[in-house]
Amino acid sequence: MPPINEYITYVQLLDDAYRHWTGESLPAPQALTGLARLHWLHAQAPYSLLAHGTEDDPCFFYANEQALACFNYPRSEFLGMPSRFSASPLDRAMRQSLLEQVTANGIAHGYSGYRVDRGGHAFMIHEGKVWTLIDRHGEHRGQAALFWPDEESIGRVD
Repeated sequence: MPPINEYITYVQLLDDAYRHWTGESLPAPQALTGLARLHWLHAQAPYSLLAHGTEDDPCFFYANEQALACFNYPRSEFLGMPSRFSASPLDRAMRQSLLEQVTANGIAHGYSGYRVDRGGHAFMIHEGKVWTLIDRHGEHRGQAALFWPDEESIGRVD
């Protein structure tokens, strides 16, 4: 398992790119700042954060604790897995269309759809946002996603 500093670096990348596209930081309690906020996003956020790289068949390189819980994977199996496997074969065309929209526009908002967990069970994601990851040097680093695991939790971070 990579050290927590590596996860903090990834969360910062996701947050910075999200701010680039939306003008806002990732949702978090207002009282949290700095490293405490980044750690909360990784370990306690009630929504999933995940990211894949720029490979021809992009693989996940980051997932917060909520994403791992939703997909029911241990970190060691989820990271490095091609992100296409996050959707069932029946839902992959819709997922690919969403990713192409993100490639063209930088970000897509309000996505809901089905994903599949480690056991092959479908689950619904709500109010998804997917955005292009751009690092501080302007380099494209992949795409990231935020989604809520249930409708009741949408927007609730306290």
